[in-house]
Amino acid sequence: MRITCPFCGERELGEFTYLGDAKPVRPAADAGEDAVYDYVYLRDNIAGVMNENWYHGGGCRAWLKVTRNTLTHEISAVEPAAGAGAAKVGA
Repeated sequence: MRITCPFCGERELGEFTYLGDAKPVRPAADAGEDAVYDYVYLRDNIAGVMNENWYHGGGCRAWLKVTRNTLTHEISAVEPAAGAGAAKVGA
């Protein structure tokens, strides 16, 4: 599988780390125990197209949102994750 980083271009999978479903949102600091439990342990196991978080650790060190079909591994979109960008080398 190859991923096209918006900053570095097409790269091999080994440069990236899969970080899971991009859909869950971390609960607020004052959220109850049930909300935290749901966030940590309850995830959908989607068979099909989903948005995922990936980290380009072997390249620009950017967080990416990848739209991928979990059945075929076809990638239909790659974009910087919200608030993310390419890290400055040496920063």
